[in-house]
Amino acid sequence: MSSETLTSSEYIKHHLQNLTYGKLPDGSMGFAHGAEQAKAMGFWAINVDTMLMSFILGALFLWIFSRVGKKMTIGVPGGMQNAVEWAIEFIDSSVRGSFTAKNDMVAPLALTVFFWVFLMNLMDLIPVDYVPQLTHLLGLPHFKVVPSTDPNATFGMAIGVFLLVIYYSIKMKGFGGFAAELTMQPFGKWGAPVNLLLEGVNLIAKPISLALRLFGNMYAGEMIFILIALLPFWAQWPLSLPWAIFHILIVTLQAFIFMTLTIVYLDMAHQEHH
Repeated sequence: MSSETLTSSEYIKHHLQNLTYGKLPDGSMGFAHGAEQAKAMGFWAINVDTMLMSFILGALFLWIFSRVGKKMTIGVPGGMQNAVEWAIEFIDSSVRGSFTAKNDMVAPLALTVFFWVFLMNLMDLIPVDYVPQLTHLLGLPHFKVVPSTDPNATFGMAIGVFLLVIYYSIKMKGFGGFAAELTMQPFGKWGAPVNLLLEGVNLIAKPISLALRLFGNMYAGEMIFILIALLPFWAQWPLSLPWAIFHILIVTLQAFIFMTLTIVYLDMAHQEHH
């Protein structure tokens, strides 16, 4: 499990491999013991670690905010209440600054998106060997603790946002208005095929860029931590500590960007023209 008992290549591959459950080559169901087995499982394989950590972190977010909400006081607030109130005010100001229509769902969605993604990203600050060593003792071959380094998770969230954009585009403009938006701009009705191509690419690019931006940044951060873990012990702390401090900025920034783009895309969906 440690870099001392594996080659550098094996160590990196091990830490980048998800705990994947699906149909094994012999026809039985079980966990994949390598990238090739995971690939052979096909589309219906499940990255159990991504699903489990996403659920746990989502439940943690709900529990913290629910607990603070139930114990909220009008007197001098405690530290946790202060933090939650500040977070809600911050998200509310972000929504007011980027969303010009009226939709009571957008602010709660933005709050959920920001903190869920933030907590997922924050798992990248856990030393890379701690959780895999623990799960190895439980008999699990792999375990990735950072859900946002799995493109399945980032694309899942991005597709969810994309479906909301399509829903509100049709709800606010009607199917005919949404179709006209895709076919009548920017070259008018005579350029409908070109318009559809350009607007279609622009529409599809939204969830792709949203997912790949988050995945790429978090995957790169995780890779740097893994490479630092391959160094001698005396060199790890002088490098990992500054990178971890800097990575806090990346963790927060990527959650903020994902939330902001979600708000902007939904605002565009509510507008007659964009």
